[in-house]
Amino acid sequence: MDQEKIGNLIKKIRKDNHLTQKEFAELFGVTYQAVSKWENGINIPDIATLKDISNKFHVDMDELLAGEKKKNKHFKRYLLGGICFILVVSVFAIYQITHNHDFTFKTVSSSCSDFNVLGSMAYNDNKTSIYISSINCLKMDEEKYSNITCVLYEQVDNTKTEISKSNYEGTAITLNEYLENVEFNIDDYESTCKYYTEDSLSIELKATEQDGKTITYEIPLVLNDNCDSTSS
Repeated sequence: MDQEKIGNLIKKIRKDNHLTQKEFAELFGVTYQAVSKWENGINIPDIATLKDISNKFHVDMDELLAGEKKKNKHFKRYLLGGICFILVVSVFAIYQITHNHDFTFKTVSSSCSDFNVLGSMAYNDNKTSIYISSINCLKMDEEKYSNITCVLYEQVDNTKTEISKSNYEGTAITLNEYLENVEFNIDDYESTCKYYTEDSLSIELKATEQDGKTITYEIPLVLNDNCDSTSS
């Protein structure tokens, strides 16, 4: 056993617990001079006192006898887990990068002068996804509404089909205050890329004032490009 290393570890345990040599000595029924000798490597505690120190400060007995803290026994497990996590993330990132070429992206905007819409459509041979990230009202509409509904529609042959919907009911707010938190994210809308005619996608915004009066906005959406017209 290395008395000096044992002494240094005892000193560290004492200081880590903010104890003086006298206070530390009183815990184990010895004099502070004895503690001083331990810490200076002149002497070491008997085995019974070492066990008491081990139990009192939750230090492994083998660590005390070796005079040094072992590495966290879970370190290898954490390290292995971290490596596995990094590998999973890396594989996913590589998959995303190598498969992005499978998708074609189209910009979604609005032909309505009263609203600014930012979004995108992504499609490949397996699916079509729609993401509307921002809707802003450009009109000077400072009216406050207590009930607002925002619906994303597809219209085919005069028939409207609801794709996604957002509702608000509560303290009266302006349209733009409401729209700040509205977005549509439809990950798997269609199994193929459809051909969208002009204004076949639209957003309906319906807002009810506190006096019960309701105003409705129709916001037609357009794509900067479309799928091949022969697509089904």
